[in-house]
Formats: sequence, C-alpha cells, structure tokens
Amino acid sequence: MRGPKPKTTARARSLRQSENDAEDRLWNELRDRRLNGNKFVRQLPIGPYFADFACRELRLVVEIDGSQHAESRRDGIRHVFMTGDGWSVVRFWNVDVLRALPSVLDTILAICDGRLVERVEVADLRFFLAARD
Repeated sequence: MRGPKPKTTARARSLRQSENDAEDRLWNELRDRRLNGNKFVRQLPIGPYFADFACRELRLVVEIDGSQHAESRRDGIRHVFMTGDGWSVVRFWNVDVLRALPSVLDTILAICDGRLVERVEVADLRFFLAARD
C-alpha cells in the first residue's frame, strides 16, 4: 500500500519534536543540503524502525546514541534489518556530536563521498555497510 500512513507519520512527528541536544545540533548541519549538497531527512521510517537521520539518495542512516544504547542487542537487530534492506548505518555517541562535531561531520562526508567503504566497529564509531545482493 502506497501513500501516507497516519500512525507512522504521527510517530515520526513526535520523535522530531523530542530531539535531544546532540540530534538538534547535528540536524543544524545536515538540513537544507548543508553537508556537501546531500539531502538528509529526520525520523525516516524504515520497516518497523525510525532512522534518526537518513539520506535516501545514498541509502545512508545516521544514528545518534546515548548511553542507553551501550551493548544494546536491539540496536544490533535494528542495524541488521536496515543493512539487509539496503541501507548503510553509521552510529555516533551523543557526547561525540556535542564535543567533536567537525570530526563527526568529516566522517559522514567520508561515507557520502565513498572514502569510507569498510565496516568499522570501534569505541566511538560503528559503521555497517548495506548488504550486497
């Protein structure tokens, strides 16, 4: 079924209104094609999940995580679903967005420009590539 889904739209709007400081700060840099002309949207529904930020053209999801996401099994299930659906997923910590925004933006740009093309899982960055057919 195509077209708007009122329940999903309402949930996305609710999530946009309850952004935290890190999400708000990153959105200021991503909105209006400010990051090298790439168009990002907020709270994009992907299956049963909502991506914090997404670039549809590049099929890139950007997630901003707080401490409740440390060692989260649910996040693992979520990124497996998204990568299986053809989306690459990059995850940053809230504190990194607030303290090191230029580095976060440089990393997102590297992904957008095709300079970061391998899976990365380190303390302050997790990047999962879309599943290949």
